[in-house]
Amino acid sequence: MELFVSWKETILDWFEIFGPASLFVLSFTEAIIQPVPPDLMYLPMLINAAGSTPTIIWLWLVVTIASVLGSLVGYWLGQKWGRSLFEKFGQTHHISKLENLFEKYGTLGVFIAAFSPIPYKVFGWFAGMGEMEKKSFVIAGLFGRALRFGLEALVIGIYGQQAIDAIMWLLDNEILLGIALIGLFVGGFFAWRWWKELASDPQSS
Repeated sequence: MELFVSWKETILDWFEIFGPASLFVLSFTEAIIQPVPPDLMYLPMLINAAGSTPTIIWLWLVVTIASVLGSLVGYWLGQKWGRSLFEKFGQTHHISKLENLFEKYGTLGVFIAAFSPIPYKVFGWFAGMGEMEKKSFVIAGLFGRALRFGLEALVIGIYGQQAIDAIMWLLDNEILLGIALIGLFVGGFFAWRWWKELASDPQSS
């Protein structure tokens, strides 16, 4: 755990070389490929800005717009090289699953990924591979990201450090953490089964 925290802090320190643009760069690159979520920089900035509505709105716009712009780069990369990478590593059977996924859940899937902790970058790449209609992809991502980061801005803007303390308390509670881990395991199992059976869906033929 200490190694993970140290690694995370090292990456955040590196992004700070961009000065005022740090949040934009972190959010932009996270939506393409890198694993550190912008929340780790965004939330402390919101706490520091508590009580200043214009600053909170500015941070919300920066993190949201940067994330959507980054997802467009991910879309382009998936469109250009996604299929060739899957074919190169012998994973062509996943392509039919992706096509079926975006045919059935395209806009809704992107919205859920944009709003939830699901890696948004993954859906960006997959949307490009599946040739999802770009306008729908952008609109779904914009609404999802705006809602996710907007809720954080609203909570922190109103409650400030109290909200962070409540979140940390939940993370430190072993019982709640155990329940969350079990829930993730069960959810992951059913997600794996759903993904495995996706290509055989009758609607995909």
